Amino acid sequence: MLSRRKFIKTSALATSAFAIVPSWAKAANGDIRIAVVGLNGRGKSLIKDVFRTDGARLVAVCDVDSAVLAERAADIDKEYGVTVDQISDYRKLLERKDIDAVVLTTPNYWHALQTIWGCQAGKDVYVEKPVCHTVWEGRQMVNAAKKYGRIVQAGFQNRSDVGLNEAFPWIQAGNIGDIKMVRGLCYRNRASIGKIDKPLVPPQSVDYDMWLGPCEHQDLYRPKLHYDWHWDFNTGNGDMGNQGPHELDLLRWVLGDPDHPQKIQSFGGRFGWNDAGDTPNMCITTFDWGGVPVLFETRNLWVNPELNSAPNFKGSRVGVIVTCEDGEFRGGRGGGIVYDNKGKKMKPFKGDGGFDHFPAFIRAVNSRKEKDVAAHLESSYKSSCLAHLGNISYLQGEQSSVKDIAKYASKDAILDEAYGRYADQLGVWNIDTEKEHWTLGPKLDFDAKSEKFTGGQSHKKANKRLKRNYREKYEVPAIG
Repeated sequence: MLSRRKFIKTSALATSAFAIVPSWAKAANGDIRIAVVGLNGRGKSLIKDVFRTDGARLVAVCDVDSAVLAERAADIDKEYGVTVDQISDYRKLLERKDIDAVVLTTPNYWHALQTIWGCQAGKDVYVEKPVCHTVWEGRQMVNAAKKYGRIVQAGFQNRSDVGLNEAFPWIQAGNIGDIKMVRGLCYRNRASIGKIDKPLVPPQSVDYDMWLGPCEHQDLYRPKLHYDWHWDFNTGNGDMGNQGPHELDLLRWVLGDPDHPQKIQSFGGRFGWNDAGDTPNMCITTFDWGGVPVLFETRNLWVNPELNSAPNFKGSRVGVIVTCEDGEFRGGRGGGIVYDNKGKKMKPFKGDGGFDHFPAFIRAVNSRKEKDVAAHLESSYKSSCLAHLGNISYLQGEQSSVKDIAKYASKDAILDEAYGRYADQLGVWNIDTEKEHWTLGPKLDFDAKSEKFTGGQSHKKANKRLKRNYREKYEVPAIG
């Protein structure tokens, strides 16, 4: 627990309008009192995690959509026989003295501000991936957690998978020789989000100003407000920043959690859908830490649209492939298998999907020890940044002819093989790549210490994408 002296000192430093609530102000029976914020998708899963975790008690739920808020509260009452408070304004929630910790499963662009506000209000925070929407704001989150003495854990559930916790140290110990290459896979079969002729009118149940929060107000030409924000760079980060952070985190983990990469480059496009989205549905990104080559593949298209057949690489769709001198690990959440160089199974590592991840957060809140946190904010921030850095290269890119893309990929055997599979898939979709272009991003140099781009074509312009402009009342503060 924090000492009262430290709490008073922390309170004096707070610049927020919220009153800081000490972590010792728990329920009489010692339960950590939880509010889950953002009640679609992951929110529903985290509610279940709270109820199955000893020492955790759900006392409130929060969402800017009153219809979703009421529905989820009714579900909780029906399934668990528990009546929870319904709060639509996160700022009001933070004023509550009977809430010790918040669980954030809101859209990506809200994560940083809600985490910082939570820290300033004396709450511990569990925040879903990616922990931030931009590189700059992630650093402010790390600073806030330290400044206000808060426990902040990220929703990188793989870090608690028992199989991966056995497999990765085993690989790092050299049991199949040195690591020669790491490949991340994010093959999710998505569909077009559609396009409408007139701007979307948000549902009346949604407080749209609060829904927008820090992001820019832009007319939306998709038919659905919720979830499809992922495929709009104003609010989301594409699948590289949606599913991808889990696998990007695995890349860093198996490599020993290095700092930011030295070089990043992406190329891809949004093919076949002609919809309102602007994030790539096919993308190849390379990361260079000055040693082991790392490739990340994002593929959202069915490999065959008529057969609805799913793409895979060596039998894997979502996970990592770690190629070593004497074998190869293929897996992800739920564990994996090591194969020898002839493709014969050598050793299985059975996982559990990270079942202990949320309970670990509760233990850390009680112990106040950073070592008990299952996914540390500093490391999770850097894993999240891999998505942002890759997307920045893509956004800085220029539309290129299929001939130029093929020529570029041919300079590297690994890249050429990956591009060949992508080209074959686009051929099955009958994509006319003279009309639907690839975008070739520049190779950008990144300095881990300054967290700035220092070289590569248009790198000064790329630096402007490390931070965004915020709407009034929703500015992410700089935390020193």
